[in-house]
Amino acid sequence: MKRRDFLISALAASVAVPGAALAMELKTIEFDDTDPIAAALAEGRTVFVDYTTDWCSTCASQLRTINALRSENPEYDANIVFVRVDYDIFGKAPVTTARNIPRRSTLIVLKGDAELGRIVAGTGKDAIKALMDTALTAATTS
Repeated sequence: MKRRDFLISALAASVAVPGAALAMELKTIEFDDTDPIAAALAEGRTVFVDYTTDWCSTCASQLRTINALRSENPEYDANIVFVRVDYDIFGKAPVTTARNIPRRSTLIVLKGDAELGRIVAGTGKDAIKALMDTALTAATTS
């Protein structure tokens, strides 16, 4: 293989990987006035809520970890509803204040009327995986 062909192949591969991450993000529901969290909870679903902003570096780190874990284990997407709440828009709305969300970069898991877990500003893979596993366990058990 010529060096030029190798470099073109390597560039194509590097472009494909971020595209795969973007496809994973597309399975996340954006919170809006229709309240997809309440709708999913009413259906008996387990909901993983990410209170985030586009400009927050901690939020971006959390998102990379969440997406990596989701790509490693398709059971997350098969069983959990992932909802993104833009804190800049909904920071003072009931979706945030009723759950005592202190800031952006907060992750919570909900099922029924219960909050099953929370991470505030944490970016560790083990902690986020543990929270996602809590959601998966709740989603797959009655």
